[in-house]
Amino acid sequence: MAVGILGGYPARAARPVVDAFAALGLHSTFYARVLLHVPTAMRRYWRHVIRHVSEISFGSASLLAGGGTIGVVFAMSAVASTQIGLEGYRGLDLIGLSPMTGLMSALVNTREIAPVVASIALAAKVGTGFTAQLGAMRISDEIDALETMAVPSLPFLVSTRMAAAFISVIPLYLVGLFASYAATNLAVVNIKGQSSGTYDYYFHLVLTPTDVGYSLLKAVIFAMIITLVHCGYGYYAGGGPEGVGKAAGRALRTSIVAVTVLDVVLTLAFWGPRPTLPGLGT
Repeated sequence: MAVGILGGYPARAARPVVDAFAALGLHSTFYARVLLHVPTAMRRYWRHVIRHVSEISFGSASLLAGGGTIGVVFAMSAVASTQIGLEGYRGLDLIGLSPMTGLMSALVNTREIAPVVASIALAAKVGTGFTAQLGAMRISDEIDALETMAVPSLPFLVSTRMAAAFISVIPLYLVGLFASYAATNLAVVNIKGQSSGTYDYYFHLVLTPTDVGYSLLKAVIFAMIITLVHCGYGYYAGGGPEGVGKAAGRALRTSIVAVTVLDVVLTLAFWGPRPTLPGLGT
């Protein structure tokens, strides 16, 4: 009997590892299928893509009761960048480098803060909504009903959302980037009292179109990852309403971790391990 118990222990111990690899394979193939069907979704279901773009950007109700993402991205970016301006000025002023606050704003907001903040807002506002919508459709057999009616559920439900997220993230991110720049300028010039000429000189000295382009590319990649992760968890949700809630929580954790890890990888890929400062020759 003891031999039987011990003999079954390795199988039980390996079960979580096997399940993790099975889930990884399931989601990986799901992501590939979603991306492959995006052109089909754009061509056949473009009306649904437009509707999703409207819901993502502006919502269908007031801001506090299910409004769009544009206000959330603007507010979160402004608050985060205000703190960058206030604390950055304070820290640089301690070593006599307060005029460099404009330089810090151009680098930190563009390369790191704005893409990450916009992605977190997208995951919390849009991603969880996708998980809940698809999860509710799964547990109520609506997805199976679509398949029964010969409507391919993956392009119709997921690839349309993927295309809408790709279209929406560009203007949404540019709004957030503008809010970041404006909030840091307000904090440094109007609250801390630094000369606007000094701030603008160092700000424009290091801000380049290349940095803005890389920053926008970061935001687009983050949006794709967030949409794929949240739609995957929603599409394969099970276990009733409780299971949908758990899927939304797992998707949010997974997407935020993926964004933070990918942010480090993309920063190293775009600017290298020893980034240079444009306009300063370093």
